[in-house]
Amino acid sequence: MLPIDAAAHSSRWRRRHPLEKAVLGLGLTVTAVCLPPWPGAVLVAAATLTVLLGPAGVAPRQLWRAFRVPLGFCVTGAVPLLFAVGGPQGAVSLAPGGPAHAGQLLLRTSAASLGVLLFAFTTPVSDVLPRLVRAGVPAPVVDVALVMYRITFLLLDSVARVRQAQAARLGATSRAATWRSLAGLGATAFVRAFDRASRLQTGLAGRGYDGTLRVLVPRAAVSRPFLCGVAGLLATIVLLTLALERYVL
Repeated sequence: MLPIDAAAHSSRWRRRHPLEKAVLGLGLTVTAVCLPPWPGAVLVAAATLTVLLGPAGVAPRQLWRAFRVPLGFCVTGAVPLLFAVGGPQGAVSLAPGGPAHAGQLLLRTSAASLGVLLFAFTTPVSDVLPRLVRAGVPAPVVDVALVMYRITFLLLDSVARVRQAQAARLGATSRAATWRSLAGLGATAFVRAFDRASRLQTGLAGRGYDGTLRVLVPRAAVSRPFLCGVAGLLATIVLLTLALERYVL
């Protein structure tokens, strides 16, 4: 199991209805995208971090380990805005207003990524997918997602075991040995993927699979006070952004 999935299953908000956490996380994400980067994105990021490290109970180290990957994509997307290609200043030059545009994009995308992580850290995938059928998503689509979710963890476990076995047999002592180990790892994972899929199909057929996977979903009621609190938080961020923007201007 991935660390973020383990954190979601042990979250303080594990028993809350996924709709509540979706409204909060996706609401913060949409707010970060729609509001001006300054001060809107900064306020969204501060509010999201407060919720993650406070009521949600996410450990700072776990949050950083999960956030550094999307942060890398955010930085990668912002860096090209610093430069201009072609023109009278040469083939590659600093773009006029490039640092400001890059900073705005970095603020907005980072805050939006934190909103998505808030939902991911508090809501296991196994709680969301079965409820999508009630929301109108076709059952076969949900079944395929559930199966792929299960197979993904099985393959990750198989890859970890193969890498451990290769390391025990000195499979990374040289560059050539490392490349051979990587090739063997890829081939083994490819073969095991088909084997897992075949065994899963056989197991489903033996259990009378009729086209629908029936999964027990924990009961959870939507909390109106929680949704009212989320609405109040989003409204406060919007009002503070408008007020601070007028004050700065």
